[in-house]
Amino acid sequence: MGRIERFLKDSATTTIARRRQIVVACLLLTVLFAPGMTLLDSEAGSDQFADDIPESDALDRVNEQFEPAFGGDDPTTQLIQRDTNVLDRRGLLDMLKTAERIETRDDLRAEEFNSPASEVAQELDPDADTIEAQRAAIEGATEAEIHQAVIDAGEDPAFSTLLSDDYNPESGTASASLGVITHEFPEEPDLTAVQTDAQTIADRSSGDITVFGSGIIDDEFESVIFDSLAIVVPAALIVILGLLAYAYRDPFDFVLGAVALLMTIIWTFGFTGYVGIAFSDVLISVPVLLLAIGIDFGIHTVNRYREERVSGADPETAMETSLRQLSVAYSIIAGTTIIGFLANLTSSLDPLREFGIVAAIGIVFTLVIFVGFLPAAKLVVDEWRLDRGVPVFSNRPMGSEGSILGSILPELYRLSRPAPAVFVALMLVLAGGAAVYGSGVDTTFEDEDFLPPSEEPPYVQYLPGPLEPEDYTVTATIDFLEETFESSEDDTITIYIETRMADDTALRSLERAEENPPSTFVEADGRARTDSIADPIDAYADEDPEFAALVNQSALDGGMPDRDLDRIYSELRNSDFDGFTDQYLTEDNRATRVVYEVRSDAADDAITADARDVADRYRGDAIATGQIIVFQAVADEIFDSAIISLATAIGLSAVFLVVLFGIFLGRPSLGIVTLVPVTVAISVLTASMRLAEIPFNALTATILAITIGLGVDYTVHVAHRFYDEYEETGDVDHAVVTTLRGTGGALTGTMATTALGTGVLVLAITPLLGQFGLLTAVSIILAYLASLVVLPPALVLWVSIIERRPVLLAVGRIRERVR
Repeated sequence: MGRIERFLKDSATTTIARRRQIVVACLLLTVLFAPGMTLLDSEAGSDQFADDIPESDALDRVNEQFEPAFGGDDPTTQLIQRDTNVLDRRGLLDMLKTAERIETRDDLRAEEFNSPASEVAQELDPDADTIEAQRAAIEGATEAEIHQAVIDAGEDPAFSTLLSDDYNPESGTASASLGVITHEFPEEPDLTAVQTDAQTIADRSSGDITVFGSGIIDDEFESVIFDSLAIVVPAALIVILGLLAYAYRDPFDFVLGAVALLMTIIWTFGFTGYVGIAFSDVLISVPVLLLAIGIDFGIHTVNRYREERVSGADPETAMETSLRQLSVAYSIIAGTTIIGFLANLTSSLDPLREFGIVAAIGIVFTLVIFVGFLPAAKLVVDEWRLDRGVPVFSNRPMGSEGSILGSILPELYRLSRPAPAVFVALMLVLAGGAAVYGSGVDTTFEDEDFLPPSEEPPYVQYLPGPLEPEDYTVTATIDFLEETFESSEDDTITIYIETRMADDTALRSLERAEENPPSTFVEADGRARTDSIADPIDAYADEDPEFAALVNQSALDGGMPDRDLDRIYSELRNSDFDGFTDQYLTEDNRATRVVYEVRSDAADDAITADARDVADRYRGDAIATGQIIVFQAVADEIFDSAIISLATAIGLSAVFLVVLFGIFLGRPSLGIVTLVPVTVAISVLTASMRLAEIPFNALTATILAITIGLGVDYTVHVAHRFYDEYEETGDVDHAVVTTLRGTGGALTGTMATTALGTGVLVLAITPLLGQFGLLTAVSIILAYLASLVVLPPALVLWVSIIERRPVLLAVGRIRERVR
């Protein structure tokens, strides 16, 4: 313990003695780190969370090995057409003319176009292989010929996949259609630019055609983050800087505190840029966290310094005394918080692991800046002011005796003072009940979490021009596709099977697996409704009598073929159903997929569980996948990561606090006491999430780690100050009241600044950020209340136990007035 104390004393002395060198060194480091911020890449959207998820890997293999109804591995752009009837002359020509204009743009590199309009044109003229020829075929046909061509095209099962649900094959009408342009680029394309240009072309057409694709989606994924930050950051700065100005009440201290916060952000994200970690949605929480911890350290440093100055100490002595005391608290806070964030390394999700690393590095930088740069710079500035006679605007600490805070905060002690043990017991019971209730909090993961809502918040229309966001269309377009086209992945799951499909039993095993489907699957005559290799076999058999005879001869008992499967597949691939076959069977006949329809009103977790059970029915290596399955798997990982990292963080934090309080103060048990309010805050927070129906998602999954970080921050300050005061006076009540006035005053400034500053995230356009901002503000308030309401009686209980003074727990023990 002596060695640690000497190290802290020497560090404080060195900071005071070499303050100018430290200021210069920190400013130089800021200059070195700043270019790293320009190297930051952004990574937005849901794909970043699906890496290394088995179900996602399976979906990738499905997309690679099976040819979809349109397009292949090359990038594609969708043209979504809406009209009274997209299959009449006008509708068909609108689609073809738009595609033709896009094709003529060499930079868009449109190599292939597929749409219902193309198929109708080829019914009219089988040699119409180009868009220009297809347009000419439609223009040269009569209304009757076009209508008959639409009816004939409808005989192909693939024709309806690009038409809306209201497609009527008898009347040849539909209100919407999809056209798919396949691009071929020599290198990685900028699909956002390609599809934006395509939309400009579509806007000039006479029809109602919307361009859609991964480039448009990625653009809005990123735009909504930056548009949200453009709204939130100015609002947060106004709130934070305004409250900091009140907390410091001195322009020089205010500027120093703001500069230190800015340096923390530059160091952290400069480092992040240099090491190549992309700025993802999850990392949005890191600046919020660093601001919260940095504001806390800054206010405590200046406040503690002012307390010493008011008592008559000269600047150097005041700062050295403050640093010796606060360095212990800061070291405990930083060490425990770093451990809490590194607990995210237990997650299997890369974004959460990266969050833990970046947050931990940021806390290290925060500690260096606020025990090095800020105290040193404060002394340099104060010396300069003294030399030039610049007045001190305020040297009064927050929560000082006689102030409003100084009168209010000690009154919090009256809540527990008559019966501290009973009060602590009640808080623990409350925490237990809240934890049980909060364990039922939901977990979600979906693209919509990252996108703006289909309807913008009302306040957006009142924003000034530079802050007004762009018009977002992706969410509305996705909703339209899901509501209008049967091919929506939201109502299907896929079973991917790796097995020898040429074996005699292969098709029969697929048939048996579809019997007696679970309740979440769509059922028809006791069987699941599916799309599989059986569909092109049946379709071709209906069209070709010779192939039908082959199928019948290959089925001994009239069921699915169980002989000559190689020949059947070969015949399919030599027919017009080749493309249809490739949707469900790989070229080497060693893998297949079966697409199951699921009930749209079924819960995703129930669908996922049932899909995995069905996958177990298949012979060979089968896995359930599809968007529903992948997103549910990620949601499960998010929840598991949150719980595992929480348990790891609390466990390691307890060990670390015990060790550090033992090393620094010789009171290891005090480390356990400081965690009591943290557990109460976490329990109430999770219960609040369930009550408000706010789920764990890609961003709010970090809120537990943040609550631990802020909770430990606040409680260590209170516990350490209480210990110092109690060691000096031996009076428990005096120690509590002094702590609530001094440290509680600083914590109040910290809480108000960070809670309101982060709370403005509710103004973000994307709900993901809004929920995170709300929960962060709530967690800060809960951590604050727990440290000032729950911790004082816990400290009294601790003193009564370690010093064997049960009189401190006597019910009704209270003085006439709080001193």
